Amino acid sequence: MAELSTYRDSVAEGIAREMRRDPSVVCLGEDIGAAGGVFKTTVGLLEEFGPGRVWDTPISEQAIVGAALGAAMTGMRPVAEIMFSDFLACCYDYLANEIPKMRYMTGGQVTVPLVVRTANGGGLGFGAQHSQAVENWVFTVPGLKIAAPSTPADVVGMMASAIRSDDPVVFFEHKGLFASKGEPAPPGHVVPLGEAAVAREGTDVTVVALASTVPVALEAAEQLAADDISVEVVDLRCLVPLDARTVLDSVRRTSRLVVVEENPYQGGWGGTVVSIVADEGFELLDAPIRRVAAECVPLPFADALEDEVIPTVAKVVEAVRRLATY
Repeated sequence: MAELSTYRDSVAEGIAREMRRDPSVVCLGEDIGAAGGVFKTTVGLLEEFGPGRVWDTPISEQAIVGAALGAAMTGMRPVAEIMFSDFLACCYDYLANEIPKMRYMTGGQVTVPLVVRTANGGGLGFGAQHSQAVENWVFTVPGLKIAAPSTPADVVGMMASAIRSDDPVVFFEHKGLFASKGEPAPPGHVVPLGEAAVAREGTDVTVVALASTVPVALEAAEQLAADDISVEVVDLRCLVPLDARTVLDSVRRTSRLVVVEENPYQGGWGGTVVSIVADEGFELLDAPIRRVAAECVPLPFADALEDEVIPTVAKVVEAVRRLATY
């Protein structure tokens, strides 16, 4: 059996594979070079590829993303790191108004093959300004692809697809998953963006999850199995493109749906998933749809309080139990 890989190491591995394959791929961000990244997700890149392709930048999100935009428009494939996803707010003009609209506004004459990768989400007690799950911020912007892997192999495979994309991709790496382990990605591993995965098969209730909520959903499903409640867990993997077909096919099998997301309930991506199922699969349902999401408050620093805000196994178990007996 192959040695397990960590999610953290898989980030660097996924980038390195693409840098070896394509000399136009470059990396830029704060402390990504000699320091190997504040989360140690770029370890080894500077040593292998040198300062000509791995650029340490000033502490300026606008400078990082602005430089990446220019590089992408002129033939490179930059991978830009924003250290904490909360600080996407600091470069939001580029992210919302420039990068996703360039190809459209030039009639396809200019492409922006750019990846903005960032550490996302809570669960580690980093406080209100360093713990937010902000997929919903960019989910509202047409023209951006959004990837959020939950396993080491998917990190590598989806990184390949993201870097090869001619459209900009925001790649969310969840901080709470960095230490997690899983099967290593095989050579040449590529996971197409927009293909969800059934992480666990079941017959009674579908649970749709993303990134950190996937292991939460899987643990909840394991507990519920002891009570003969069979849960199917769908890992969306991407928000844009969104694989609604896999979700609808699962609901067709189970007739019940719970969506688990770390975004706040208000404005979370789960509302879109629920809307699609209600519009296109209402006749498949035998019970109301339920959402388990973060509370609409800033993230507390204390771990006990943080658990009150974000989705937990206990919250998912309770939601599924209620739905299974509806």
